[in-house]
Amino acid sequence: MQTVKTAIIGVGARGGEAYGKYINECADKYDIVSLCDRSQSKLDKYSELFGVTAENLFLDENEFFKEKRADLIVIATLDRDHVRVALKAIERGYKYILLEKPISDNVDELRALNAAAKKSGVIVMVCHVLRYTVAIRKLKEILDGGAIGRLITIDDLEQVAYWHYAHSYVRGNWRNGKDTTPMIMAKCCHDLDLLQYFAGAKARYINSCGDLTYFKKENKPDGASDRCLDCKYVDTCAYSAKRIYIDAWKRNGEKDEWPFNVLSDKKLSEEVFTDCLKSGRYGECVFNGQNDVVDHQVVTATFDNGVVGNLKMMAFTKGGGRIIKLFGTVGEIMYDEAADLISVRPFGKDNTDYKISELTDDLSGHGGGDHRMIDALYEVITNGSAAVDTSLSNSIESHLMALAAEESRKNNGALVEL
Repeated sequence: MQTVKTAIIGVGARGGEAYGKYINECADKYDIVSLCDRSQSKLDKYSELFGVTAENLFLDENEFFKEKRADLIVIATLDRDHVRVALKAIERGYKYILLEKPISDNVDELRALNAAAKKSGVIVMVCHVLRYTVAIRKLKEILDGGAIGRLITIDDLEQVAYWHYAHSYVRGNWRNGKDTTPMIMAKCCHDLDLLQYFAGAKARYINSCGDLTYFKKENKPDGASDRCLDCKYVDTCAYSAKRIYIDAWKRNGEKDEWPFNVLSDKKLSEEVFTDCLKSGRYGECVFNGQNDVVDHQVVTATFDNGVVGNLKMMAFTKGGGRIIKLFGTVGEIMYDEAADLISVRPFGKDNTDYKISELTDDLSGHGGGDHRMIDALYEVITNGSAAVDTSLSNSIESHLMALAAEESRKNNGALVEL
């Protein structure tokens, strides 16, 4: 069996945890040989986990790219760096790139990367991991099999969950528009990708509305402190960092996993959490006004074949998980991730229900999508005839939809033609 030498740039929650750990587990298929990150503590943590020697660890991106260090490069840097780093990888001679989404919110960058990849023959797999889940593939299979006739409308509710929004988009890396891509792209390019995946066509028109409504200074409770651990609402506020991190970590069995391990590369303990929350961004009041991305947004897409897709991105939900409904001429399909359910409902006939958990034995990491994507990538690399479902050219469509949605939102829901 061929072993694919692998380099990872950006060993955080995605490059280190979601992809790196599974790649490392697949020792008969992959061999992680080099790591690059701006954080020495992350390099120390993951080099030990993956068995990467000191001379193959890099804090300096330019030093890392002085040589081609592997067959495959995993790019899981911050969003703004994706295209720049990918272009460097292409120039250095990498033929296989696993690129974290979103790719970029700049149309010129998207075109430049696509052109460079085509010219050099590089295979770029974009991490639209939901396409690789058993549940989504089951939905597509049922839809394409004609169970509900001709598809008319798609409804997709992305339940971000109140605590996840606070973690990633108020306190975390995606809280400020100048540092990252728009919220509808950062969180929902997955969903926009699925809309066009199910529609089977490209979007022609987009309109969208949404705003940052709640997480503002004017909504800060009377007498609230700037940091949660010093606040009189520390045990009562739904967004209390103590409740979201320390209390939830204890309830969760004190596991070293996301989102808890985002706060520190040290072995997690109540003392480590307390130190982080006393001084770091994750201990700040969510009403401090350091964020500027929307907390709700609705997008409507009309596709070339007449299918209409609606996406609702919502921060104000108790739990997470997508709810997708497909409406056809002779039936409907409902997918409810949290309820573990796919329900096929043909008109005038009995329903057929599937438990998502019975379709696969691996629902970790985006419903098993993270791992199945890495498995699919190996087939692409070792089997020249294997198709790249989330190729760069396929994935750019969702980004163009997101950019059109943001343009529409900023112009009071004006219709945008792609």
